Amino acid sequence: MSRLIGYARVSTGEQTTASQTDALRAAGCSDLFTEHASGADRERPELARAIAATREGDVLVVTRLDRLARSVQHLLEVIEQLQARGAGFRSLGDPIDTSTPQGVFTLQILGAVAELERQLIAARTRAGLKAAISRGARPGNPGVRERLPEAIAKITKARAARHLDQLLATVDDWLPTVRQMRPQHDWATVVAKLNEGGGSWRTERLLRAVKLLVAEHLAEPALLGRAPRKSANRRARDAALAMRRASPTITLQEIGRQLQAMAIPSARGHLTWSASMVAQLLKPTALDAVKH
Repeated sequence: MSRLIGYARVSTGEQTTASQTDALRAAGCSDLFTEHASGADRERPELARAIAATREGDVLVVTRLDRLARSVQHLLEVIEQLQARGAGFRSLGDPIDTSTPQGVFTLQILGAVAELERQLIAARTRAGLKAAISRGARPGNPGVRERLPEAIAKITKARAARHLDQLLATVDDWLPTVRQMRPQHDWATVVAKLNEGGGSWRTERLLRAVKLLVAEHLAEPALLGRAPRKSANRRARDAALAMRRASPTITLQEIGRQLQAMAIPSARGHLTWSASMVAQLLKPTALDAVKH
């Protein structure tokens, strides 16, 4: 069953979201997310949680567009994230409702305006940069060039926010599998399962993604729990079998390289895997015969 999910925002702690939440409840919103943050600040955890809470058929609702975004580009980015999740968007005080033809038409106009705005900004930036260089100026962020901690921290924070946005756009494709398998299975086995459909996950990348979602309270801390210990040989065999299931044409040499990249040792503690070692690892066992 589809839901209406409300999002309310005010800029300062002295302001209240009461009038917005009253309007959102009157419109039928079953879940409400409220936030005290500047409209120019894209690092809004409650907005991220509101988007993550949407499922296919749901609609994110705000009282006015300026409660969600201060720029057309940011508005379109949020709507794109919602559409990727099969959800819609509605503003009670503006003619935007992505479930209606009129709302889609308005959105298309806003998209054209945003594209024109990006082109104009890019042209002005190129012209300004060319003029600055002709005057002997050095392009780039002076604070970053001088390794100022506050400048580096700001850049790092912006990159983390973009990374979170990218994760939220695809989270429904991979997080259910992680929730199903963790922590009963180790990360290498989870990665092999995710890559069966043609994915390109690596253990370190998946672990960083889950840690970020847990830090933002968008995933359960239990996912990061320790997997049951396996013998070295069993862990290697499980990983090798998972690779072969994901890619039946994979060579023994490639399996060996991936086992080495995953730092999985052999039963004798070797981290370098030859093709013959992998072949021995994949030989059927008595346990396999019982299973079949």
